[in-house]
Amino acid sequence: MEFYRFPYLLYELRTAVALTAALITIGSALAGTVYAVRKAALLPPAEAMRPEPPAKYRRTVIERVGLGAILSQPTRIIFRNIERSPLKSLFSVTGISLACAIMVAGTFSKDAVDFMVDVQFRLSQREDMTVTFIEPTSRRALYELKGLRGVEHAEVFRSVPVRMKFGHRSYRTAIKGIEPDSRLQRLLTTKLTAIELPPEGVVLTDYLGKILGIKAGDMLTIEVLEGERPIRQVPVVGLVKQYIGLMGYMELGALNRLMREGNAVSGAYLAADSRYRADIYRTLIEMPRVAGTVVRRDEIRNFYETQAEALLFFTFVASILAGTIAFGVVYNSARISLAERSHELASLRVLGYTRAEISYIFLGELALLTLAAIPLGFVIGRGICAYVATALESDLFRVPVVIERGTYALAAAVVLVSACLSGLIVRHRLDHLDLIAVLKTKE
Repeated sequence: MEFYRFPYLLYELRTAVALTAALITIGSALAGTVYAVRKAALLPPAEAMRPEPPAKYRRTVIERVGLGAILSQPTRIIFRNIERSPLKSLFSVTGISLACAIMVAGTFSKDAVDFMVDVQFRLSQREDMTVTFIEPTSRRALYELKGLRGVEHAEVFRSVPVRMKFGHRSYRTAIKGIEPDSRLQRLLTTKLTAIELPPEGVVLTDYLGKILGIKAGDMLTIEVLEGERPIRQVPVVGLVKQYIGLMGYMELGALNRLMREGNAVSGAYLAADSRYRADIYRTLIEMPRVAGTVVRRDEIRNFYETQAEALLFFTFVASILAGTIAFGVVYNSARISLAERSHELASLRVLGYTRAEISYIFLGELALLTLAAIPLGFVIGRGICAYVATALESDLFRVPVVIERGTYALAAAVVLVSACLSGLIVRHRLDHLDLIAVLKTKE
């Protein structure tokens, strides 16, 4: 089944993304190093020996709008320091948000696959078994299948291999004829509402219509690839969005009339009691006219078993990358800030602030930046997922941009845990500040 190729397509795409990310990282690191070295080399020695001027603080926007009165003094210090260094704060938020985005993009594939499987194999194709005959046969075969013990409902279908042509474009696929008011096979819109097939004309999947450049109301030329290989023309009455495969759909009677073959069918869909499915399957594979039988539940289970290892590996790699980036950004930002503000923090300790208050001032800023970065990371992550879905779009699959709340929660949790770990390390250094050494003025 072509659906099994989905994990490998994801692997190829992620490999390309990883290589691109590595090149961007190396280029950014080199550019930053060259810029820093050049700036240091051009700085006059006399200017470099001057002590750094004291920071200028002013009332923040929050205080100017009248909310400062409800904030404690340490909290006002936090907001003032963030507003004093907007560019640094912006870079910190951007780095942390990218870590969150990587986590979202790395794990959304499971949500997309679950949604595709649910729509395609539970809501649209609701049969328990699919029986395919060796060659088109009479509709009377349906009554024989209904007589099997455990079969609760059965519907026939007709599948005709064709080459569709419109203008200079063509595509080889199949047209499937479905019974009116079918319970086991339904065409669904993107809003998951059922589509009723018209008594005449063909309905195409939207991506097939895009390939052929055809729209509703156009005449489609069909070259049948079985039997006498007749060539027919049929109007396109609509397009339907599907996530797997490309084909056309017709009402069963309309397809029989198009083929001029009477009530021929290619197979049947069965709804069966779970207690008798094994017996039904053994009976079907022994029937001489049956070419094959597919048990839908086994097919879905085999697919998940095939891709489970790949998805687990991708989720693990994404978690490691996101956690490393979040930890690195928060920790480096905290270390740089500690080096820049150690004199200020030590002064506050001398003035009577407790260790808890100093930690609150210092780590509260990092906490605010991290919390501000998570929603931005969700937005960036969704954008990356949309890009991945577009890049994966093909005649095999159209990946929906579906991200569950659990994926967002996992991404936020990884970032928060990484930020907390880096905060604990910095807190340890903060608690062991040498006040006398820090307060010494450089001559």
